[in-house]
Amino acid sequence: MIVRRKFIALLGGAAAALPLAARAQQPKRIPRLCFLTFDPGTLRSTRFEAFFQGLHDLGYVDGQTITIDYLSADGDGERFPALAAECVRLKADVIAVSTTPATQAAKRVTTTTPIVMIALGDPVGTGLVDSLAQPGNNVTGTSMMVPELATKRLQLLKEAVPGISRVLVLSYLVDPIAPLQVKALQEAAPSLGVRLRVHDIRTADELPGAFEAGARERAEGLMVTAESIFVAQRARVSELAARYRLPAIYPYSAQVTDAGGLMAYDVNFPDLLRRAAIYVDRILKGAQPSDLPVQQPIKFALIINLKTAKAVGLKRSRSLSSCALISSSNDGLFAAIAHSR
Repeated sequence: MIVRRKFIALLGGAAAALPLAARAQQPKRIPRLCFLTFDPGTLRSTRFEAFFQGLHDLGYVDGQTITIDYLSADGDGERFPALAAECVRLKADVIAVSTTPATQAAKRVTTTTPIVMIALGDPVGTGLVDSLAQPGNNVTGTSMMVPELATKRLQLLKEAVPGISRVLVLSYLVDPIAPLQVKALQEAAPSLGVRLRVHDIRTADELPGAFEAGARERAEGLMVTAESIFVAQRARVSELAARYRLPAIYPYSAQVTDAGGLMAYDVNFPDLLRRAAIYVDRILKGAQPSDLPVQQPIKFALIINLKTAKAVGLKRSRSLSSCALISSSNDGLFAAIAHSR
């Protein structure tokens, strides 16, 4: 009887231990990152290479130490609500967002999942955070100070082409960051002796018509505001600017280096991307978004396509020449003039 009782006790102990052993053998859950972008295509846009490389440098390897869901709106901002909901369905630990509409959509579907902004235009002005120092909710990340930079670009265009008086402005006004830029430009234009012709672009098919209207309005220069649609359509915009012989300044260096545009006044975009990757890492390790201040750029560069400048007969003005030339491409096509805050 004693032997039988010992056998039953041992059997019961082994049975109780089985779930523990099974749990010990289960693989550890790896974190999940959901990345929302406007850029078309299922492959990761090269624009965000520094972000993903930053994650890799921090030890996050897709499919091994992290799962990354790359969700593209494919150039249609109206898809963001559904994509944000998909991030929640996938139980993402962090949602990374590259546009203001994507952030708004993510913020509407979750108040608990951390959201990391990647170089957004003006998170305070668009109501995404309470302040840069104290975001106050589940959203943090990096910002590009877009309205302020829009004014600076208009100043630089005027410096480059002193006689310019009418400027065609292309803007994607459905994006909340666009009206803030247009407002800043309209406030700065009178003091520069410039009149603006603002055209709202909703789809890429509207671009030729906007340039035709600009020609009728005798536009002498071009600006585009900093929404993703103009980055995605950078080749087409640059080609139209060349066709209508409009000296142009852009928000992103890729619009010059990749697409042949004339000038771009840009932040150090890769630096902001790497800093956003660091925030993802800190959040996955337990930090709260509300405790992480929104970071701003500290380095800026004016990129000039020398070949395009020659084609439109543009010479560097005295004020531009006084800036420090920090780099020039090996083939002599690009010059970078920069300063820090």
